[in-house]
Amino acid sequence: MTRLLKTLAAVLAWTFLGVAASAQPPIPRYEVKRASTPITVDGVPNEKAWADAGKVELIFPWESQTGAKQKTTARLLWDDQFLYVSYECEDADIVAQHTDHDDPTYLDDAVEIFINPNPAQTDIYFGLEMNVRAVLYDYIMYHPGRLFKQFDLRGVKLATHIDGTLNMRGDKDKGWSLEVAIPWANFEALSKRPEAGTVWTANINRWDGVEPNRRMSNWSDPVQPRPNPHAPTRFGQLVFVK
Repeated sequence: MTRLLKTLAAVLAWTFLGVAASAQPPIPRYEVKRASTPITVDGVPNEKAWADAGKVELIFPWESQTGAKQKTTARLLWDDQFLYVSYECEDADIVAQHTDHDDPTYLDDAVEIFINPNPAQTDIYFGLEMNVRAVLYDYIMYHPGRLFKQFDLRGVKLATHIDGTLNMRGDKDKGWSLEVAIPWANFEALSKRPEAGTVWTANINRWDGVEPNRRMSNWSDPVQPRPNPHAPTRFGQLVFVK
């Protein structure tokens, strides 16, 4: 009888785990197209190549947050030199206080991209967190949740454009946009340069607003109990195409 009860308990446990796993949102997939025209990194993604790129609209996984749900659209492109990412952020109150490289930009109005060039592992990935002042906080994250802040990406081009007034509380802003170009050489420790058909993984995030009314949005739902984007097993797939 005891053995039967243990067997039933084991079956129920595996059934519960299977149901929980199947209940998770699917991993998103995005085709990163080659840039059809040159990209000028000036914070305004208005080149034809950006218009041809697919859109990512971030979602709001945590209803417990009290910040406004403001739309964020991201796009990615690539060419022989760079991986490009652009963000367009609706924002009625644009705020950013941090001005120096590797400041905690995530405390401001900021966007992020986490990049894993070697999806066969999930222990190491690159983090870029960029505020509306075009300040970059870059690092390597390695398992289990340890951050190597002394790592600095080389040759990154970064710019923003603001449609409103920075740090002027009480007025009505429209939003801001950001462009970043990351040279391929930065990823060589984990992966060779991608070609058509290569798959990397990543998540795209935004921190919006200031305490106590903040909200995080994401491309791929991290499936975390509280706002936390550092869930590499939940990164979406980036598929490089011609």
